[in-house]
Amino acid sequence: MSKSWRTTTAGVLGALGLILPAIAAAIDGDPATDPNWGVVVPSAIAALGLLFARDNKVSSENAGAK
Repeated sequence: MSKSWRTTTAGVLGALGLILPAIAAAIDGDPATDPNWGVVVPSAIAALGLLFARDNKVSSENAGAK
């Protein structure tokens, strides 16, 4: 597990919370429920950015910075 598990967890849950409902809406066959990919994709990219962020409680040394 990542040394910054708090932000990694937030990133994974945030991305899944955006992507899974959008995919479900896209494949349900109802044209009235098409997802707005112009909103979903940038939001998911921002959520995935949390995978590379460091928790405030993790020191630079513990994170592996020199």
